[in-house]
Amino acid sequence: MSGRGVWLRTRARLRRFPALLAGCGEQAAAYGRCVAAAAGGTAELRRDACLEEFKALRDCFARAAKATPK
Repeated sequence: MSGRGVWLRTRARLRRFPALLAGCGEQAAAYGRCVAAAAGGTAELRRDACLEEFKALRDCFARAAKATPK
């Protein structure tokens, strides 16, 4: 089994990433604002601090990936 096919498929998926992310701009911005606010100043970013925003971004991204032809 050749490893080359794996890299070709991976590269093809990564090429779609910017277009998929562009479709979820609102969710990405909300997640970014949450992370920036949670880690602002001397505060330490805690696990699950922005879980709700992350789930919204993940769901949007999954819907976009499912709707996009390969």
